Amino acid sequence: MSGLKLFHATKSGVTEVMPRLAEVEADVQGLIEAHMETMLGVRFLASEYSTGPVHGGRIDSLGIDENGAPVIVEYKRGTDAGVINQGLFYLSWLMDHRDAFRHLVRDRLGASTASQILWSAPRLICVAGDFTRYDVHAVREHRRSIDLVRYRLFGDAHIGLETVASVAGRTTSHGPAGHRRRGEAGSERGARDAMAELATAVDEVLLGLGGDITRVHNKTYVAYQRLRNFACVCPPRQTKLLVYLKADPKQVDPVPGVTRNVTGIGHHGTGDLELQLRTERDLERVQGHLRLSYAAA
Repeated sequence: MSGLKLFHATKSGVTEVMPRLAEVEADVQGLIEAHMETMLGVRFLASEYSTGPVHGGRIDSLGIDENGAPVIVEYKRGTDAGVINQGLFYLSWLMDHRDAFRHLVRDRLGASTASQILWSAPRLICVAGDFTRYDVHAVREHRRSIDLVRYRLFGDAHIGLETVASVAGRTTSHGPAGHRRRGEAGSERGARDAMAELATAVDEVLLGLGGDITRVHNKTYVAYQRLRNFACVCPPRQTKLLVYLKADPKQVDPVPGVTRNVTGIGHHGTGDLELQLRTERDLERVQGHLRLSYAAA
């Protein structure tokens, strides 16, 4: 995995844990399906999902991500040039059979979740032993959201996942923006414009954290994700901008008047660390929190 080495350290020294591929593809699939939300930020729905007698296929894994977007996960033990095209084939089938997916979500997660599926941002995640440079180039030519994830097993108890390429779909290219309302007083317009400028600054900072970031628009927030969300930005309010991070509130230094632990408190977006940003100075004070959340995603 890009030269990554893993060592087991003891008092007597260190021993390298050699990476290996799974014996069979099903071993990787079973491990990830059992822990899909932790590993990929995707709630597991179904395994080996049949696409019917006419289509004649089986989708390795079906899920729904933190933002409500449908997710197809396809696995290959080693390197397989067909995994991307196979996944895109199933993704097209899924978008033509929305009722089937909606019924599956309703049966597994309830009617409320089924009514909020984000059809504008379906995703394909390909997990394989490796990918070629042609695979990486190919995903950049498609207009779908695709993640290529390389896996390695280390010993009997560790698995490593590395994002090789992550491409945003065509519906995720717009940044957050404020808007003016007719009849607003000058002071109200000024405050709203200031918040819109702050939202733009936040957008630039978040996207600047790495080249593997996808921006996804939900009805109530804009999510910034790698494999999983690491930040969610709500629409600007008149005097502040709310950002939610995946960083553990108990493990970060609090910033008075800016950070808040919202664990167990209902809110839009994902993450338990709330940032209440009022000025760009506030944004500067939480740079470390943003980087920490990005690293954890």
